[in-house]
Amino acid sequence: MPREEVSDIRKLKFSRRLWFIGPIAAIVALFLMATMVYIYEKPGGLADWRYSRATGLKETIRIPIGRTPEEAVQKFRDSNKTVVHKEFLNGGALLFLEGFKEKGRTGLQLEFVRETWIGGWKWEMGGGYGISVHPDTHLLNYMSMPSNKGIKGPFPIVFGEVVNPSVSKVKVIIEGEGSDEKEAKIVDYGREQRLWYAVLPKAASTPYTIEALDEKGGIIASQTFEDQTDSDSIPSMSAAVR
Repeated sequence: MPREEVSDIRKLKFSRRLWFIGPIAAIVALFLMATMVYIYEKPGGLADWRYSRATGLKETIRIPIGRTPEEAVQKFRDSNKTVVHKEFLNGGALLFLEGFKEKGRTGLQLEFVRETWIGGWKWEMGGGYGISVHPDTHLLNYMSMPSNKGIKGPFPIVFGEVVNPSVSKVKVIIEGEGSDEKEAKIVDYGREQRLWYAVLPKAASTPYTIEALDEKGGIIASQTFEDQTDSDSIPSMSAAVR
């Protein structure tokens, strides 16, 4: 057999071998990638280990995966509180849950969940407050949540409820590092209930000043605070000077 024909046959066999090996290598690579992603995202996996270190926990927390943002919160909190508002942002979902309410007291809960690489959602950060309120003299309440290194989500954030109809606008003024002014988003929910929130720049630091304005743009309530995890009810200016 001529040498050229032998060479051609060898080339053909080699190309067939490459054609056979190529798809197998791609399948193996995809399998390894899927395995690594699962190890990262699974409850108690690498993502949860990193989260635990970032929050100062000695043991690794096991954060369950939910099929929906609501289910992710329900599984983590072991609670079935009503979600009154949901906003998709920062690669995840911001959920507001109605807190315990009774005469003279109110509450609101905020939770952020992120979408995972393997489908589904995982809780990332959240919290809430229960507070005394007097609608005749107090116009709104608030809670502040700071950003934390290693924690994803739209933080720092200040949120709360508007409890008096005279409030038309809410602003958060950053007095510390990253000085800025943010107008809060006000959301109607339920029966004549309103919540508000303002996502602040990552560099923002206290003190923060919260201002409530009436429909004419006049400031009717104002409060400054230093604690980045503060929560309180803000009286009207007229009530504060009594």
